[in-house]
Amino acid sequence: MEMGIPMTDAPQQSSTAEQPSKAKAKAFAKSRRGPILGAIFLMATSAIGPGFITQTATFTAQLGAAFAFAILVSILIDFAVQMNIWRMITVSGKRAGDLANQAVPYSGHVLAVLIIIGGLAFNIGNIAGGGLGLNALLGLDPKIGGLLTGALAIGIFLFKKAGPVVDIVVMVLGIGMIAMTLIVAIASQPPIGEALRQTIVPDEISFATITTIVGGTVGGYITYAGAHRYLESGFVGPDHVQGVHRASMQGILVTGIMRYVLFLAILGVVASGVTLDLAGQAANPAAQAFGHVLGEAGLRIFGFIFWAAAITSVIGAAFTSATFMSVFSKRLAGGWPLQVATVAFIVVSLVVYLLIGTAPAALLVFVGGFNGLILPIGLTIFMYIGWFRSKDVLGGYRYPRWLLIIGTIATLLSFWMGANSIGPIFAFLGVGA
Repeated sequence: MEMGIPMTDAPQQSSTAEQPSKAKAKAFAKSRRGPILGAIFLMATSAIGPGFITQTATFTAQLGAAFAFAILVSILIDFAVQMNIWRMITVSGKRAGDLANQAVPYSGHVLAVLIIIGGLAFNIGNIAGGGLGLNALLGLDPKIGGLLTGALAIGIFLFKKAGPVVDIVVMVLGIGMIAMTLIVAIASQPPIGEALRQTIVPDEISFATITTIVGGTVGGYITYAGAHRYLESGFVGPDHVQGVHRASMQGILVTGIMRYVLFLAILGVVASGVTLDLAGQAANPAAQAFGHVLGEAGLRIFGFIFWAAAITSVIGAAFTSATFMSVFSKRLAGGWPLQVATVAFIVVSLVVYLLIGTAPAALLVFVGGFNGLILPIGLTIFMYIGWFRSKDVLGGYRYPRWLLIIGTIATLLSFWMGANSIGPIFAFLGVGA
């Protein structure tokens, strides 16, 4: 409805007044389209990092088609988590740490510490994944590849207006990852019927596997990556709930498709009787699978996909972890100080990776499990806000009961899975339970 515009006597003036107003609205919406698409793909590419690719290859080799059930559970939990997190953050217009502090004093600080620690561990694995990807793509030494990956991510955040650059990078590489993985999935000829059956009725259920895959695709910083980027669109508050709903759904759809397509690509190889080597310091089961399907070309495709997953996840982990630092200093809330904090985060991750020389595959799998154990802590805070503090913390917004119900179920499930899988996760890594 147009307010303050005369309904009679001056139709010509009314039309003239409306046109600039509509033009400005369209221009604003167009300028905000980048951050919205960037939020969708930042969420998706953060969830589809080198850790998830390594986990998918490892667990598909171990469980076969039964791993499809773990993917289904991860998508359902992803839906329950992201729909709640995106809505609460965007309705309030505040980042997760500030929102948590408003509800429970200092809980945002605790959450920030956990996210930053988990994000740092994840980023070390992401840089390691970048090294593996460039090794397969160009034959570079993994250490050199990791260094180049970290340096490129640093360069992106050194741009004066890094936001639009980040949006373009994650969108282009995200689409490229999906397209190339689909090619390999078609070539591997997986048993789709068996995969669909075991998606619903698996022959085996592994709680350690489910927790690790949930942690690698939903847990830790990944939970908040897309929502924090969406805040930059300016479409926040209760009036923009429908737009937020669509964007979060689109992000979940993109991640769900990518997860299942990647699983099918690996399953086709495993089902054909090929045994992937999961042991040893340099084991790279995903590369073996892609190489078996398309030979040398498959290795190059794997290299691109793995590197693209790594660089976009480095960006997502660094950006999101840095946004949590603002609970300790408001000067880090945005602008150049936030970019400097993001660059510093990448530098620390890169230096640690270059010094420790940890086996990338083991690190990537462990970090997924660690972030899966962090997940229920943040969810508990947000469910408390939704159930008991929406009137003051969310400005009187009437929060949908159905979202709270599925969010609470996801929270309880994440606690239960974590409690049942701590031992198996460390046992898988050869660390005493």
